[in-house]
Amino acid sequence: MRETPAIFSPEALRRRASLTARPAAVQWAVIIIISAVFVGALEALRLPAALLLGPMGAAIVTAANGMTLRMPRPAFLCAQGVIGVMIARSFSPSIGGAILARWPLFVMTVLAVIALSGLLGWLLARWRVLPGSAAVWGSSPGAATAMTLMAGAYGADARLVAFMQFLRVVFVTLAASLVARLFAVATGAPRPSLDWFPALSWPSFIATLALAGLGAWAGRASRIPAGTLLLPLTLGAVLHGVGAMQFDLPPWLLALSYAVVGWQIGLGFTPAILAHASRAFPKVAASILAQILLCGALAFLLTRFAGVDALTAYLATSPGGADSVAIIAASARVDMPFVMALQTFRLILVILISPGLCRFIVRHIARSGGEA
Repeated sequence: MRETPAIFSPEALRRRASLTARPAAVQWAVIIIISAVFVGALEALRLPAALLLGPMGAAIVTAANGMTLRMPRPAFLCAQGVIGVMIARSFSPSIGGAILARWPLFVMTVLAVIALSGLLGWLLARWRVLPGSAAVWGSSPGAATAMTLMAGAYGADARLVAFMQFLRVVFVTLAASLVARLFAVATGAPRPSLDWFPALSWPSFIATLALAGLGAWAGRASRIPAGTLLLPLTLGAVLHGVGAMQFDLPPWLLALSYAVVGWQIGLGFTPAILAHASRAFPKVAASILAQILLCGALAFLLTRFAGVDALTAYLATSPGGADSVAIIAASARVDMPFVMALQTFRLILVILISPGLCRFIVRHIARSGGEA
């Protein structure tokens, strides 16, 4: 007889029932306190995604213990709009120039990373580690938050995608930090202090909020998949690229947006989803390590045949988020424009290619008799 998992034991069920009965205000107070503790711990470990991972982890803990909170839809839409504008802010004319100057190298490298990631997603789906669409989206080498939001909009299980994406954030960040230290190029300088409440340029701040809010609303009304993220991102990238708009995104606003997205994702983790994720962990972790090694092999090819220095090549091809790579690259003697140009170009292509690639792989698995 199979042993009953601990999360389904009578004691666990009674504890979740008692938590569910508590007022919503008490439940929100609990999740905010736990989020603050988690963020503090992750910041102490210098994980760049702490402001999102902390709230998401807190939401998972509370959801697994029976809390029934749900994120208000307007808050979630606005948070997606802010994140879209934040990504758009990184699209500068200098990055576009760097891409155009070496576009054959960029195209081949990025397509190779996407192809390798798609292959790993196909294998995870083929071996029934995860459902097909979740496996492919979870393996996509793009920004973790953007991929999770897009996956949900395209019908994949955003919780399983988030599990894969943010587990990779942790693995890749640790690996990249270790590689930087092995190359002995890290400066060792302390992290600069962050001004959470800087003086605002009110016209720019109000325009930024308007673009994020109205863009997200228009994206939802348009029924474009992931439009609440993609429409503010696209409009913001165009406006910022031509110099028509400067964004003012204070750290407190970004932190709040990350927290809202983290809570939205984490609150969807039911005990059944957690049980499935725990069973899939070894194979998912192995696929992430394989992805890191394969991208490391691409970095070696860049070093060998394109004359790019080793650490620059490794960080440029690293399958983590551009934010974490930028923080690591800033403390090392690398070609920063090359790193950020390749990371940004990959993000653009992944956003454009991932929906079609996911549908293609899922259809292929279904035709060959696998489970999609």
